[in-house]
Amino acid sequence: MATFHFEIKSGCKGSANNHADYIARAGYHRKKEDLVYTEHGNLPAWAANDPRALWKAADKYERKNGAAYREAIIALPDELTAEQNAALVADVIEVLAPGKPYQFAVHAPTSSLGGRSNPHLHLMTCDRVDDGIERPAERFFARHNSKCPERGGRKKASGGRSRMQLRHDVTTVRKSVADTINHHLEINGHAARVDHRSLREQGIDRRAERHLGPARIRDMSSKEKAQYVSLRGDDGADTA
Repeated sequence: MATFHFEIKSGCKGSANNHADYIARAGYHRKKEDLVYTEHGNLPAWAANDPRALWKAADKYERKNGAAYREAIIALPDELTAEQNAALVADVIEVLAPGKPYQFAVHAPTSSLGGRSNPHLHLMTCDRVDDGIERPAERFFARHNSKCPERGGRKKASGGRSRMQLRHDVTTVRKSVADTINHHLEINGHAARVDHRSLREQGIDRRAERHLGPARIRDMSSKEKAQYVSLRGDDGADTA
């Protein structure tokens, strides 16, 4: 059963490179065996097609209180094949990362509750949008100079926008992602659809579920897991 899960996170300076290793299942994180594939794009020339160079520079040069990266975590429909989900991911990236340097990974662990595949996307983006000006890494992350752009850093996508505008942007993006998922479900012959709206907005009278976490799930009996899955009405998927 297709469900809509869309989560946005920000990472502080000093955390980007380690988190990139986490989603790519590299280094210490290699012991996890749920990686399907990982790719990157829109990197600046100085990164030499190496996303680690981008994230290391973000950790070094991004301003102290700035976000070194943004991350979107999106559930992918298990109704779709791996190839169909790859086409979906490509379209989602066009929605979420236009002109932005990015790295993504698709994970497909087995759900702790339902025992089914739980494919999902981790998309890390740098907020610095391409403006066609080449800059060295240390200037790339500097404050933007609107009068002389070549003397400052790349402008952030969120730059100059109010809290209300940013909140509206999130709602708009959530709908765009849901529409993209539904398009791929439709063209691949599935009747299932996802909805980006809250339960209240959908007219559904029940409380949103809390994320149980792997430790709590491990302590549940098989009967308790089955009961929880039946109450949820889905496969008990979770993301990591």
